[in-house]
Amino acid sequence: MDEKEILKFKDSKICFLSNFPPKECGIATFTQDLISALNKKFNPKVKSRVIALNEEANIYNYDNRVIMEMNKDYLEDYIAMAKKINRSDKIRIVCIEHEFGIFGGEYGSYIIPFLETIEKPVVVTFHSVLPEPNSLRKKIVKFICDKSAAVIVMAESAIDILNRDYGVPKSKIHVIRHGIPDTPLQSAEPYKKKLRLENKIVLSTFGLLSRGKGIEYMIKALPYLVEKHPNILYLIIGETHPVIRRREGEEYRNYLTDLVKKLKLENNVKFYNKFLDINELIEYLLATDVYICTNLERNQIVSGTLSYALGCGRAVVSTPNLYAEEVLKNERGLLANLQDPKSYAIQIDKLLSDPNLKKRIEQNAYAFGRSMIWQNVASNHLHLFNKVVKLREDTTEKYPQIKLNHLKTLTDGVGCIQFSKLSIPDNSSGYTMDDNSRALIVATMHDNLYNSELSKELSQIYLNFMERVQNEEGKFCDMEYETKNLIPSSEDAVGRGLWALGHFVKNNANEELVERAKRMINRSYNLINKESSPRAKAFTSIGLYHYYKKYQEESVLSKIKELADSLVESYKEEATEEWNWFESYLTYSNSKLPEMLFLAHNLTDNPEYLEIAEKSLNFLTNLVFYKGELSPIGQNGWYNRQGIRSFFDQQPIDASSMVQTYLIAYSITGDKKHYQNAVLAFNWFLGKNHLKQMIYNEVTGGCYDGLSHTSVNLNQGAESTIEYLISRLMLEHIKKEKDII
Repeated sequence: MDEKEILKFKDSKICFLSNFPPKECGIATFTQDLISALNKKFNPKVKSRVIALNEEANIYNYDNRVIMEMNKDYLEDYIAMAKKINRSDKIRIVCIEHEFGIFGGEYGSYIIPFLETIEKPVVVTFHSVLPEPNSLRKKIVKFICDKSAAVIVMAESAIDILNRDYGVPKSKIHVIRHGIPDTPLQSAEPYKKKLRLENKIVLSTFGLLSRGKGIEYMIKALPYLVEKHPNILYLIIGETHPVIRRREGEEYRNYLTDLVKKLKLENNVKFYNKFLDINELIEYLLATDVYICTNLERNQIVSGTLSYALGCGRAVVSTPNLYAEEVLKNERGLLANLQDPKSYAIQIDKLLSDPNLKKRIEQNAYAFGRSMIWQNVASNHLHLFNKVVKLREDTTEKYPQIKLNHLKTLTDGVGCIQFSKLSIPDNSSGYTMDDNSRALIVATMHDNLYNSELSKELSQIYLNFMERVQNEEGKFCDMEYETKNLIPSSEDAVGRGLWALGHFVKNNANEELVERAKRMINRSYNLINKESSPRAKAFTSIGLYHYYKKYQEESVLSKIKELADSLVESYKEEATEEWNWFESYLTYSNSKLPEMLFLAHNLTDNPEYLEIAEKSLNFLTNLVFYKGELSPIGQNGWYNRQGIRSFFDQQPIDASSMVQTYLIAYSITGDKKHYQNAVLAFNWFLGKNHLKQMIYNEVTGGCYDGLSHTSVNLNQGAESTIEYLISRLMLEHIKKEKDII
C-alpha cells in the first residue's frame, strides 16, 4: 500500500508493528488476537491496524488489517516507514510487539533508527526480557524503553528485571497479561470423544517445535508413568518452527520420533505435525487431562501456550521458568525440575492419583485465567494507550449480542433456579419469586423486540411459577427444588411480582395470559401501601405504571400517587443539604426510588416528583461514579450516612438498576446526560470497573455474581444474569426506539 493510500485509510488510530498471519509464529498469532479483540470492542471509533514485518524471500497474503509491509532486514525500510507514519494524520499511536528475532540487525538493532525517526508516540510490548544482559543487548533495550511512552510486559517479574538490569523506571512499566480465548470450564470427556481419544489419559504439549522446547525430557518421563497408567497418550502438537525448518530441516522432530521408538512408546506418543488454528487448539486443550510445559529457557517471562492451558482450566505441569513460577503459584499448577524426567513423572502422577487435587488446581487456574481473556486484555491496552494519547473514552456502545442461553439453562419446567456453580445450575438452591419475576420481565422484553418462540415459552413458565407460589392473600413464596415445598418470601418479592405482572400485562398480546396476570395483580394489589418498605413501593409503582398505561384506571393512578407521596414524605424527613436521600442509608437497588418518582411525574406532571427524582438521582450518581467508572455501593457494610461507604462486594443488580433508572429518566426528560450515564453504568459489565474485567460472559450468556476488591465471583446465578439482561434489553429498546416506559 503506497503513502497516498495510507493517508486515506479512515480512522486507523492504533498501528501495530509486528509479525502477522499467515506468517506462522507466536507473535503473529498474538497480534492478530489482540487487534481482533480491540476492533470487536472499540471499532469503528478506534481502529487497530498492522504494519507487517516480512523477510525478503517470502510473500504473505495478508488480510485488510495489514495496511503496510516492510522488509525486516532492510535498514532503509525502518526509516522510510517511520517517515510515512509521521506524515499520516490517521495513525495516532504505534505499538511495537517486540521480540529480538523478528527485527533485523544484531539483537534486533534495526528498530533503533525507526525509533530515532518516528514522531508519533510509541508503546512497546516485550515478549522477552532477559536478565543480566551483555552491554549491546542492554543498550538496545534501554534505548527502546527511553524512546517509548510506555512499556508493556506480561509478568510481574519482568518489571524487576527491566528496572534492575536495564535501568527502566518502574513507573513506565505496565503489566498486561497474555490474552486467552474465553472458554467455559468443561469436562475433557466430550472433547476426547470428538477427537477419538476415548479411554485415554491425555497429556499434551503444543507450539512450534525447536530444540529449546525440551520435549525429549517429557518423553523420557513416560516409561515411569506408563507402568502405572498404561492408557496415557502424550500429544505433541505443532509443526517445526519455520526458521528452524529452513536451517536444519526436521532434525529435532526426527530425534524425538527416534526416541519414542527407542523407548517403545509408539502407543503412548502421537505427533500432530500442523500449525493449529485457534478452534482446533482449544478443542485439543479441552480434551487434555494434564498440560505439559517443557520449555528449557529459565528466564522465559511469557508463554502463550501455558496461558491458553490456564484459561481452559487445565492442570499444568511446567518447568520452573519465571513465567510459570509466577502464574502457577497458589495451587494453580505444579512445577517439575528442569531436564529431570523423573520429576515430570512424579508431578504428573500426583495429579492423576489425586482427583481432588487435580480438580482444585483446575478451578484455581480457570479463575486466575478470567482476567486474561482477550476482551479484558483489549480494555487494558486501550486504557494504557489513552494515558499516552487520548484516543477515545474506553466506554463502548458496541454491546454483546443478546443471548438467552444461560437463562434457558437455569430454567426447567418449573421455573428459574436461583444459583449456579460457575455456569452449572445448582438445583439445591431452589427457585425464588424474585428471580422468576425478573425473568418474566426479560422474556417479555425479548419477545417484544424479537417475537421469539423461546421468549414466549419462557414467559409461560415464569407466569405459571408465579401462579403456583401465590397464596390466597396475594403473598408470594419461594420454592424448594426437590420437595416443591413453598417458603415465605419478602415484601420486596410482592413488589417485584407486581412490577413483572404489570409489565407483562402492558406488553403481551395473549389475552388469556394477560387475564391470568391481572388476577394475580388483583390478589396482591392492596398488600403494598404507604407503610411498606421504600423498595417494595418502588417495584410496585413501576408495575402499576405499566398497568395504568394500558388500562387508564383512576384507582390505579390514585395508588401510584399515594405511594409516590409517601416516598416524598420520607425524602423530606431524611434529606439535608448534603444527604439528598429517602433513608438514612443506602443498600441495594437504590436507584429504583428516584425512578419511581420519574414515572409518577410522567403520569401526573407533578413538579415536586420530578425535582426530588432529579436531586436524589444526582446525589446517588455523585456517590457511585468513582474515577470515571461505576462503583456501586458495596454489600459489605452498605453506606450509613454517619459512616463510611463500602465499595465491595459490588453486585450486578445495582449496576443494572442504575442503567434502568438512567434510561427511564432519559426517556422522560430527554436529558442526554442520563443516557450517557446509562452507557457508562452498563460498561461496568463490559470491563469498565476497578479490575478492568468483564462481568458478562459472552460465551455462556451468563453474568458473574459480583466483583470484590481482588477478583470476580465466577458463579453465574439467576439474579446476576437476569439483571444484566434487563439492562441490555432496555438499551436495545432505546436503540430501536421501542417504548420502554
